[in-house]
Amino acid sequence: MSLILVICGPAGVGKTTVCDRLLEKFGDQLTRVITTTTRKPRLGEKEGQDYFFTTVKEFKDLLGKNAFLEHELIHGNYYGTRKENVFGEIRKLQNILINIDVKGARNLPKEILKIRDFNVNIVSVFLKPSNLEVLKKRLFQRASDSKVDIEARLQTAKKELSIAENFDHIIISKDKESDYISVEKIYLRYLKSKG
Repeated sequence: MSLILVICGPAGVGKTTVCDRLLEKFGDQLTRVITTTTRKPRLGEKEGQDYFFTTVKEFKDLLGKNAFLEHELIHGNYYGTRKENVFGEIRKLQNILINIDVKGARNLPKEILKIRDFNVNIVSVFLKPSNLEVLKKRLFQRASDSKVDIEARLQTAKKELSIAENFDHIIISKDKESDYISVEKIYLRYLKSKG
């Protein structure tokens, strides 16, 4: 059985930091599914490690081939999770880590569970900022988005927060260390129950 750990939450809440630490510690037993996107790489991001960066045309070609489990248009850029990346790991009985947006997290389990011969346990975690002011501050500190982009991300965050209760676990974000420890405990608990 594969354990699929889905990490979700508004932009700037710290999902990537938590995921990076999980992979540092459990990389021998946990594989990250890399998202495909049409957005430009941020400083330090690497092709095939952080994202698969692609053009809109290439993304739409993949859509036409039904290559994605889920996809979304977010703030003018496409993001998608490729079937081949997830299904290949499930077939190897590998545990999987997916860092994804809220809409994608809602659609992903439905699509995976359509494949009846897959034996999986999907666990979703929502990282929730204590309030929108804290999130706004984090987005400005990240210094990778314009003021207009940050305002758009905050509007999206309001919508995302309204459906947080649909996730298996909600973690109120405090700081990087406590957020990581909370997610690690969830991962280890499900890992133990797995086997």
